[in-house]
Amino acid sequence: MIESLHLKNVGPAPEMKMELASRLNIITGDNGLGKSFLLDMAWWALTRKWPQDLNENLTSGYSARPTNASQKATIKFGVESKGGHLEYESSYVADEQSWLGKAGRPWNPGLVIYALADGSFAVWDPARNYWKKKGNIDIQDRLPAYIFSPKEVWDGLRVIVDDKPTQVSNGLVADWASWIRERGDDARRMASVLALLTPAFGEDNLKPGDSFARLSINDARDIPTVRMGYGQEVPILYASLGVRRITALAYMLSWAWREHLIASKQLGQPPSSRVVMLFDEIEAHLHPRWQRAVVPALLKVVQTLTDDANASVQLIAATHSPLVLASVEPLFDTELDAWFDLDLEGQKVELRKRPFVRLGEVGNWLTSEAFDLAEPRSLEGERAVRAAHGVLSANHPSPEQINAADKQLREAGLPDIDPFWVRWGYFVQQSKKAIALEKQE
Repeated sequence: MIESLHLKNVGPAPEMKMELASRLNIITGDNGLGKSFLLDMAWWALTRKWPQDLNENLTSGYSARPTNASQKATIKFGVESKGGHLEYESSYVADEQSWLGKAGRPWNPGLVIYALADGSFAVWDPARNYWKKKGNIDIQDRLPAYIFSPKEVWDGLRVIVDDKPTQVSNGLVADWASWIRERGDDARRMASVLALLTPAFGEDNLKPGDSFARLSINDARDIPTVRMGYGQEVPILYASLGVRRITALAYMLSWAWREHLIASKQLGQPPSSRVVMLFDEIEAHLHPRWQRAVVPALLKVVQTLTDDANASVQLIAATHSPLVLASVEPLFDTELDAWFDLDLEGQKVELRKRPFVRLGEVGNWLTSEAFDLAEPRSLEGERAVRAAHGVLSANHPSPEQINAADKQLREAGLPDIDPFWVRWGYFVQQSKKAIALEKQE
């Protein structure tokens, strides 16, 4: 697993430091402040390859560059591997337009799976993705990683190995259909992971269908189906974005573990007992009910994959969802978990490890340091409530001020059940009584 990142002159801030937790790491922050960047850096530290360098079809995962080309840029990281704790610092070499790295294979942190926000996936397998060194030069005799564009997740990944085009993955559609027909461990594993990743409320969790589908008379593929909560079997290619995202995740986890088992057996070594998962925009396309379930499920998924209660997972996830934060409240352990928050202060990006406080209702998370909203309401509602607070705190506000604020609240569409109405209604009532008494005097 990755234990620390220390970045200088690279990324949105002059310097960033992260001391990561061993189990769960949540990253929050506004758009453009560096959440995806930090995940890219974690992937590189664990694998020493940038996803986009290995698959030009990706729309993200590009190599990092110094913020100021005239100054030294460094990436320092700590990793817990089979050999214990290791640290390394890499410097950017402008003449070579690359980061100077230690020759030879990366240290073994376990299986690494990176789910990018655009539907791409990157997989690094300690049993398959390694290379030798001759002196200080890497002599790569294996693929450095498996990088899937969104289309390749579904249709298969074909790359050059030993100067030959090689099919390294058949893709979700073909593999899942094959696993279902064989009715073996692969089918069981995929079904178990899929069920775990979807909220189990009655029959709502996703299950593989009992039949295949054909999309047209010209398409010879047997398309796996998923049984929805309403009982209908839907071809997976016709399913919603949320269902397809979760199914793609279940497939990549199942595929990566399956191939790791096969490779480990061929090499005569035991399979890894740990998985590092990097997940960008973990809530993307998911219904709120699913957003509440995804993080707890991912923390259990390694045990489901491996059938090993002692297997471990380190999850590093970026999110914009208050439901994701609320969902981890029952399980958050300060010894195992951490929350990092990116903020823009003046013209400077700051990365802070925040103390995790259980806030309960989702609205409380919206107004917390994670999302920094002044009010858990619409923008118009926020402005109206802010204006009303100004009237509440004023000394002897005039009837015109009160009426204007009241009109703004109503025009903002503040619902009748909004708790602010109780305070405002009492204030208006008391103000009217005070004005009536003044008139009598």
